[in-house]
Amino acid sequence: MQKIRTALVDDNPHAIQILRDDLARMFPEVEIVGEADGVVQGAKMLRKTQPDLLLLDIQMGDGTGFDLLEIVSDLRFQLIFTTAHDEHAIRAFRFAAVDYLLKPIDPEELRRAVERAKKMFRQHELQLTQLPVLREHFTPKETPKTIALHTAEKIHIARLADIFRMEADGNYTEVHFGNGPKLLLTKTLKDFSQILEATGFLRVHQSHLVNFDHIREFIKTDGGFIVMTDGAKVPVAVRKRAEVIERLEGK
Repeated sequence: MQKIRTALVDDNPHAIQILRDDLARMFPEVEIVGEADGVVQGAKMLRKTQPDLLLLDIQMGDGTGFDLLEIVSDLRFQLIFTTAHDEHAIRAFRFAAVDYLLKPIDPEELRRAVERAKKMFRQHELQLTQLPVLREHFTPKETPKTIALHTAEKIHIARLADIFRMEADGNYTEVHFGNGPKLLLTKTLKDFSQILEATGFLRVHQSHLVNFDHIREFIKTDGGFIVMTDGAKVPVAVRKRAEVIERLEGK
């Protein structure tokens, strides 16, 4: 059995103890090669141990998890963030599409996160592409501008302003960038509506989420539909017509 060399960084000794115990109970292949309680110790430990997997706290006494990752940006490992329950943090993680665990950590959530990391090992993929997106959304000085989009092959970092609309395709989502190429994403439309509706998007139909900045007009006949600036026609559900009209009148 191939060992998964794992490091834990958290300034709460109790949190580290729980992680250590749960990992030992569920994953005999996990080998804890290092622990640290902050940014400075964490950087030294990671350079010495060079683990396959890092479970990293966000807020620590001498800095943040982002600070630590900048110091060791030349190292490569799978990454799972741990964080206290906070709606703003959850939204940031969803935008960046990175793996995270909420404290107190549910053992089953931990199991699923490590299983996903193991899959990444086999595919030789890294989870660090999205870190600039996560930092932008985690500590925003202005309205966030980017989002991480997962396809089956890779992670795309896209500007929100470039996304015209999203369309449900079963358990997948098709994202349209005007007249450019479209992407098939490995999340449902519901997942995206939950995080994008606060940024100028609206789910106008069970199968459609649109960027209001790219709406050209709303046609009231034929059941009601939106014409996007690229010419695409998007149906509007009856229960959403009033909201669409109100939003457009307020633009």
